[in-house]
Amino acid sequence: MIALLDRLRLFTMREFTTHWGRTAASIVVLTVCSAFLVAVIGISGSLTGSIQRLTAGLAGNAALEISGVTDAGFPQRVAADVATVPGVAAAVPMLRASAGPDSDRLLVLGVDSSSAALDSDLKGAVRGDELASLLRVPNGVFAGAGTGFEKGQQVQLGPMRVTVAAVLSGGRLAQLNGGHYLVAPLPLAQRITNRVGQLDSVLIVAQPNADRAQLTSAVTAAVAGRAVVGTPSARAAQTGNGIVMVRFIASMGTGLAFVVSAFLIYNTMSMALAGRRPVISMLRAIGARRQTIVRDVLAEAVALGVIGGLLGAGLGVLAGRYAISLLPGAFAQVMDARLQYILPGYAIPVAVVAATVTNVAASAVAARQVYRVNPVEALAPVGASRVDVVPVLLRVAAAVGGAVLVAGAILVQRAHLGLFAAAALGFALGAEILLAFACTGPIVRLAAAFARRLGSAGVLAGVNIDRAPRRVWATLMTVTIAVGMTITITGANTDATRSARETFASLGDNDAWVALSAEDMTPTTLLPDDIVRRVATVPGIGRTVQGQLAFASLGGTKALVYGVDPGSNYSMFHSLGPDTQRRLLAGEGIVLSRDLARALKVSTGDTLMMQTPSGEQRTRVLETVSYFSALAGTAAMSLTLMRDWFQRPGSTTLQIDAAPGVDPHRLISDIRAALPPEVHVYSGPAALDGISHAMQEGLVLSRIMLVIVAFIAAMALLNTLTLALLERRRELGILRAVGSSRRFALRMVLAEAAAIGVIGAALGVAFGLTDQFFYSLLATDMLGIDVHFRPGPPLAVFTLAALALSLLGSIPPALRAARLNIVDAVSAD
Repeated sequence: MIALLDRLRLFTMREFTTHWGRTAASIVVLTVCSAFLVAVIGISGSLTGSIQRLTAGLAGNAALEISGVTDAGFPQRVAADVATVPGVAAAVPMLRASAGPDSDRLLVLGVDSSSAALDSDLKGAVRGDELASLLRVPNGVFAGAGTGFEKGQQVQLGPMRVTVAAVLSGGRLAQLNGGHYLVAPLPLAQRITNRVGQLDSVLIVAQPNADRAQLTSAVTAAVAGRAVVGTPSARAAQTGNGIVMVRFIASMGTGLAFVVSAFLIYNTMSMALAGRRPVISMLRAIGARRQTIVRDVLAEAVALGVIGGLLGAGLGVLAGRYAISLLPGAFAQVMDARLQYILPGYAIPVAVVAATVTNVAASAVAARQVYRVNPVEALAPVGASRVDVVPVLLRVAAAVGGAVLVAGAILVQRAHLGLFAAAALGFALGAEILLAFACTGPIVRLAAAFARRLGSAGVLAGVNIDRAPRRVWATLMTVTIAVGMTITITGANTDATRSARETFASLGDNDAWVALSAEDMTPTTLLPDDIVRRVATVPGIGRTVQGQLAFASLGGTKALVYGVDPGSNYSMFHSLGPDTQRRLLAGEGIVLSRDLARALKVSTGDTLMMQTPSGEQRTRVLETVSYFSALAGTAAMSLTLMRDWFQRPGSTTLQIDAAPGVDPHRLISDIRAALPPEVHVYSGPAALDGISHAMQEGLVLSRIMLVIVAFIAAMALLNTLTLALLERRRELGILRAVGSSRRFALRMVLAEAAAIGVIGAALGVAFGLTDQFFYSLLATDMLGIDVHFRPGPPLAVFTLAALALSLLGSIPPALRAARLNIVDAVSAD
């Protein structure tokens, strides 16, 4: 033990303090990756946890839940029908709806005295005496602590003006939906939401010893297809289906970040061990075994991994909270819950373990070169040792591995695995790295040839490049990955946003839109009848087309359903052929997006069974179409049929065209003047821009990942260039001793960096364009649309940025080389 401590103190700790820059760079890389992992787990935990917390808080000890197919709910008489089912101890009716402005929606909970049978978070507020006191207040409601309301305050909600009878705070009442809710007597809640006689949920408390399977069967029979019967957790899982893509992209981003980090850590450790060959040689000369040296290296990796993981955990919490605040309001619509930041308890331990394992694995691969070093060979200069040569067998193995990953990526792409097709991008990145390693010789020779064209200093730089192929390849690939990932992420996001915008282009054909939601939200709230009448009286309107959107449960999957009328400019309807449009408007069937059809396992011509408040309905699938539906699958049907089946009379949007000769801008102003301020009126181009803006906000995770990869690459580049200088410290000292000037040394280092930057950038452009094109092939499964590959002008910008990154990263080591003390450099070994 004493020998171990002395060895760690004399060699490991000395290495840390002497080369503190390398140590700091490694910790920074691990810190950033750990932070990204904690942020992603926090985002995923917040998306799913917010739903699960609200569902569990309201359901309490309920064994089953009857939920509405759409937000219109189902008839209240369903609760009475279910209450008589054998085995039901209590059938608790509940209304759950959102009210208030888009920027601060409140959850309105309509309850009655039977809610006391639930062991829920609301139990203390729905006891008989509490509800009795609430009923004594005219239009009284209980407010959650997060609303900011005070006792006695009057609040306008829809057509009703309610009075806050009390503020619910403390314990579980404060955590429920983040405190952003109102509890009202069921009849009042129905009037607030203009849904008299309708419910959103009936929670079933089972009698003791009731058979769960028999109870479910009996309740399902009593419901008779008018609503969805399942466990409360099933409702949360169904809602979570709408955000699975965001969670998957976040997880994929984390995986890519750790792959890149492992590669960069391997480069750093490999270069560091090459620089420590004299120390390793001395340890071997005095009797140290190879296994002992490797164990010391891995112990260093464990220590750095734990430190980096812990530092990153704190940053990840802050990054996760910030990312949650940037997600668009459309997420809240899909979730039916207020988005709260919820960090799972396993997040920090997983991040620390992941950072440690990544560092240890990468360091272990780099430490293999210790077994190839003998005491005499380790004292040889860089380029003269067999450690600096890439073995042919290893390059052949890399080529075979790359070919296998290419085949795997192609098979995954052709298998149409839905969101999981994104795994093919990881295969493609791994294949590119392995194939580049197999081509180490040609790549290094190309960089050397370019350097030789940069004058006399470049000639010597080319010699240095030829002598250290491992180091040059590692540094060059750092630039390649930075450029390739930047082009892939930026190009893929641009292609996806542009292609999705093209599918929604028909929205911009209308002169005006009227809805109760802003243009960047999905308009699913029904317009009051008086709004439609008031719009009809505005002069200058040439044509008005009504439409309806609603989130509905189709076969256990939450989907967005469009109800269309003739002349509708809803993009899904607009993309259909004339015959399919005619059949759809005639009520002959339904049109599904490709991802929804795949989830429901149906295709064109199949019969689809749909649960509706009117009972089970059969309809034919007229067509499946390419349509952007990242948050939920999408369907379109006749507006008349939708109103009838889902019992949602009215419309959620009005599509308005101006009469000939009428200024559209003036018409929008006139419509706004005729309607209440809570009604949104906007132009067709504004509607299209709103969807594009929501998509850009939804891609915030990709932008965060882009910044992280660029930062990691910059740190690794600086680190590898600095280590390269340390490797050649003696050579630089000899050059200075035989008459070389400081300026020549500076130019030589810069020429080497420029050659590495140019070749690395060119290779990065090739990798980036390949991955961007491959992404366009995968987008059909991931996004539900055909994404068109279009290289953009930013390519030149990224290439120049990579070259600038290389030159900037080389400036500190170049200045250090120019200022090198000749005596110290020559005597370094």
